[in-house]
Order: sequence, then C-alpha cells, then structure tokens
Amino acid sequence: MSDQISYDDFTKIDIRVGRILEAEPFPEARKPAFKLKIDFGPEIGIKRSSAQITRHYTPEGLIGRQVMAVVNFPPRQIGPVRSEVLVLGVPDASGEVVLLAPGQEVPLAGRMF
Repeated sequence: MSDQISYDDFTKIDIRVGRILEAEPFPEARKPAFKLKIDFGPEIGIKRSSAQITRHYTPEGLIGRQVMAVVNFPPRQIGPVRSEVLVLGVPDASGEVVLLAPGQEVPLAGRMF
C-alpha cells in the first residue's frame, strides 16, 4: 500500500471522463502504444495522449469509448507526441493495461470524486 494522503491531496488530482475520437498506432514509441485524441467536452476540449494499451485494444475498437484520464498534469513530450492527459488503466493478471471507464454512459468532462 502507498503512503497515506489527505483528502485535500486527492482533490488536487483532476480525473475526468473523455471520449476517444481518434486512435492510431504509435510506431515511434519504445513500447507498443497508440496515439489518442480524446474529447473532454467544451470545458476542457480535445486533448492528445499516448497509451500502451495495444494488447487488449485496436484503434478501431477504441473510437467512441469513454475513458478516465488525469487532465491536470503538465504536458509531456513522448517522442514526437505531446501527451496532454494521462489515460488511466490497471494491469490484468499478465501486466497488460485495461482501461478504466464509467460503467455506463456519462456526460463528458464528468469529474471523478
């Protein structure tokens, strides 16, 4: 288990719902990954990211999916891609990432709390 944090620490992390608009292979990445374009609604807009989720997902299968992402980290340059959000997932039994998503359709930019 990690170190304990306060509720105030937790509220600093802005985790929102977005919808994947585009997904394409990212051959320049060190590990297999996809380049993503995610819509977080008018409040936040469309953001880019990369994600190492090639084991369980295809680009075609990702389009239209809702995902959870941290939207208030500073952008990070990953090769030629400027990643603006961190898409969230958990490892399966073999360590491959499974995306976190709402259990039903929810409005874009909904904040996790």
